[in-house]
Amino acid sequence: MFLSRFCNAVSLTHRPLQKKDLKHICTFPLSAGELFYMFPKARYPLTSEQLLDVARSRRDPSVVLVNGVVAGYGNFIEVHESDYCSIGNLVVKPLERGKGVASYLVNTFVDMAFQRYAANYVRISCFNQNTAGLLLYYKLGFKPVDMEVRNGPDGKRVLLIHMHLYHDAIH
Repeated sequence: MFLSRFCNAVSLTHRPLQKKDLKHICTFPLSAGELFYMFPKARYPLTSEQLLDVARSRRDPSVVLVNGVVAGYGNFIEVHESDYCSIGNLVVKPLERGKGVASYLVNTFVDMAFQRYAANYVRISCFNQNTAGLLLYYKLGFKPVDMEVRNGPDGKRVLLIHMHLYHDAIH
């Protein structure tokens, strides 16, 4: 299992998103910039309605729990069985950042992609200003494959870096 190879997840668990989680998750992005990293099309502050709307159009919306409390959220933007899965909308509760929650969350989706959907690779994208995200994805084995110019929340141009993790690279 990819998950067990990369993080000590003894106190972390995960489960599908529940409606009762929405308000709590909406407090995770602390600024319009952080929300942009998580959910570029959303308006700050994030609302339960915005989050529920996007969750309905995604696959496997899931939360990470630390001692039974929601500490992270993510989903699959796309699932193409036996080909690839794209992870998106990742966010971690501010007080839980730097404690392994993001690693656990990404690894959970990587495991789902490879085991449940027989994916050959997993895609993830990260904006160039999100250094913490880029460092995490690199540590977990993701490699840059493409870049795309986007407009940031302030209207300035930013780069969205697309990365892949191939199943063969972890075995």
